[in-house]
Amino acid sequence: MADNKLYEVLGVSRNASDNEIKKAYRKLAKEFHPDKNPEEGHRFKEISYAYEVLSDPKKRSVYDKYGLKGMQEGGMHDGFAPAEDLFSHFFGGGLFGGFGMGGMRRRHRGEDTVHPLKVTLEDMYMGKTAKLQLSKNVICTTCKGKGSKSGAATTCRTCKGCGLKVTYRQLAPGMSQQMQSRCPDCQGEGEIIKEKDRCGSCHGRKVCNETKILEVHVDKGMKENQKIFFRGEGDQQPDVEPGDVVIILQQKPHEKFQRSGDDIHLSHTITLTEALCGFAFVVRQLDGRDLLIKHSPGEIIKPGDVKMVPGEGMPQYKNPYEKGNMYVTFEIRFPDNHFANETQLKQLESVLPPRPAFTMPVGENVEEVDMHEYDPNDRSNASGRGEAYDSDDEHHVHGLPPNVACAQQ
Repeated sequence: MADNKLYEVLGVSRNASDNEIKKAYRKLAKEFHPDKNPEEGHRFKEISYAYEVLSDPKKRSVYDKYGLKGMQEGGMHDGFAPAEDLFSHFFGGGLFGGFGMGGMRRRHRGEDTVHPLKVTLEDMYMGKTAKLQLSKNVICTTCKGKGSKSGAATTCRTCKGCGLKVTYRQLAPGMSQQMQSRCPDCQGEGEIIKEKDRCGSCHGRKVCNETKILEVHVDKGMKENQKIFFRGEGDQQPDVEPGDVVIILQQKPHEKFQRSGDDIHLSHTITLTEALCGFAFVVRQLDGRDLLIKHSPGEIIKPGDVKMVPGEGMPQYKNPYEKGNMYVTFEIRFPDNHFANETQLKQLESVLPPRPAFTMPVGENVEEVDMHEYDPNDRSNASGRGEAYDSDDEHHVHGLPPNVACAQQ
């Protein structure tokens, strides 16, 4: 049997023309507009939705072929989006006040509960199981989520069972803004339970608070901001599919290593002697092993050089036997001034590569200058030379710029 629900809302036949549908909508919209009938906001919303579907040739074609029931099954018919998307656009996922065909309320999904979990780089290198205590709402076992002793409840008259209160705000003549909010009388439940009939365990709330311990398995190779899901462990509500508990990993800063994907980086400072003559040092790996790193004499390390230790980075997620690399950035610590006497410096120079050849220029334009330590915070370095020249100038005549001589009388 053909589905004529939307045509009946507008009071037109199934074969009505676009012009007839438009006239019917305008007549009903004037009659049930919230400005004239504030109590008929729900009816006005149905009229608006019926017009939105029947005035659009594509949507009307889908509706005529499959009806509301066929559209709600979510099939992709003739290249058109499923009706579920159309309904949710206007009513947040429910048709005519949150109900689908046959008056059955659609089962919604609850919100996810997100918890951050701070972990160390060592935890993500070796893996870890952490226990997390959560406080969550569960359906009351005493009343089985009914909220009342008898299991009876009355439909809220304010929202007519939809849990939402619709109000309209006048923006301009003939133009208003629709606003939805949780019904203040039933707190969005759509029904009201008498005080004497409320469940003694949940006090009519239908849910009770419960503490639960979750074991969070941090696998080897997991990364910063990676999510761990516990499906269906979110807060429970009657007729609502529980959401998930989502654990988001947050890495604590490490005093030695910085992570980049599956690689780890560290900085190491060596002396000038080590840079020229070789060195050996130990790095404590994240799993507690001591890694001996050696460099042969004569292989020069320059400031900023980066060397790689293959296979000593982070394990790959879900493939922990494969690891990234460790990268070491070297800084050179030079000796202090006057660390050796003149004889020792000559001996050192004898084994170092020779200096570049230097030819002393000759002539009157050659001037030898002094070189001093530079302190960027000392502003006197920039102005001292100017002040010295200024001191040689003649006294300025009042009212004349510097270096302008006074005309002789």
